[in-house]
Amino acid sequence: MQLHSIKDLDLTHKKVFIRCDFNVPMDEYGNITDDRRIRSAISTINYCLDQDCAIILASHLGRPKGEFSEKYSLSPVQRRLHQLLQREIILTKDVVGEDAQAKVNAMKCCDVILLENLRFEKGETNNDETLAKTLADMADIYINDAFGVSHRAHSSVEGITKYFDEKSRAAGFLLQKEIKFFGALIKRPVRPFISVVGGSKVSGKLEALSNLLPRVDKMIIGGGMAFTFLKAQGYDVGNSLVEDDLIDDAHRIMQEAKERGVKLYLPVDVVAAQTFSADSVTKITTAQEIPQGWMGLDIGPATVRLFKEALADGQTILWNGPMGVYEMEKFARGSNKIAHYIADTYATTVVGGGDTADLVQRIGLDEEMTFISTGGGASLELLEGKILPGVAPLVCPEQD
Repeated sequence: MQLHSIKDLDLTHKKVFIRCDFNVPMDEYGNITDDRRIRSAISTINYCLDQDCAIILASHLGRPKGEFSEKYSLSPVQRRLHQLLQREIILTKDVVGEDAQAKVNAMKCCDVILLENLRFEKGETNNDETLAKTLADMADIYINDAFGVSHRAHSSVEGITKYFDEKSRAAGFLLQKEIKFFGALIKRPVRPFISVVGGSKVSGKLEALSNLLPRVDKMIIGGGMAFTFLKAQGYDVGNSLVEDDLIDDAHRIMQEAKERGVKLYLPVDVVAAQTFSADSVTKITTAQEIPQGWMGLDIGPATVRLFKEALADGQTILWNGPMGVYEMEKFARGSNKIAHYIADTYATTVVGGGDTADLVQRIGLDEEMTFISTGGGASLELLEGKILPGVAPLVCPEQD
């Protein structure tokens, strides 16, 4: 899939609207704990500045439900951008109101304006045409560099593209990089190709699992979603997270894996507890013998060894979803051990998904991975074989 590139456009002395993904994690004090998504946009911003552009940056942060909330203000992002770009970043007080319009109208060459949180406008998530048109009227050029939200048909992602022709809309460097990398991963992986899929629920990854099966040589399933598969095999999983309505789908995936010759691995033991809390009593039990009233919250040591053996000959490893409830130290050991092992392999290692990226960053392995995607849901939908709503308008016609 070939996209219209920012390099194909004449940007000189233009006002450029760049849709970024600055939806970064923060601690309870409002400090940014991982600025990877902000740093990932810098190359596109600097390229525009080199073309003497005036730049309007736009992003959402969290889910403020269509109204102003100080908690979700982009002021921490403004400060981090100032540090990274070493120039003044003007933050508007609203999105398309009087303050934003006045500041946009007064822009000069190489000014950088950051609009307040796009989701302060109710129309953003509804793909409201009026909002999309108002945002489009601010600029001469539209650049999408927000891979993490390109699976959303929102006003600033999909709706806005209708007001720019092919000579005035394009993909930024980050978006191009993500699409190119996942395209190669799906079409031409170096084998053996192994997918490691975790996280809490099967429902969010069902289509991705089905789409990956014809492409991979091995599939490793961990995290909360594994218990639906274990129950489908007839095991008693106690109070572990199970999606009973997807047990038939789990059966189908396991049967298809068998028919295709894909080796599918599930946990053989788990770290179980009666309650999800830091002071809960834990014990290691086999996956077949989780006691009534107990729940599996992490993979056990035997599973770690099994998964390491399965990963040993991998040449391409795609990892989406932790192996346990990694946010709590007591249940993070399995995920941490698998992360270290994947990082130490000689394989091409691809991390997709916000939780998985957060996990490897927490334990200092982000520089050891080949590629860390900035989009969780977006990367999953690409793996499902979908063309993302925010990407479709940027595809070059000859590649349709």
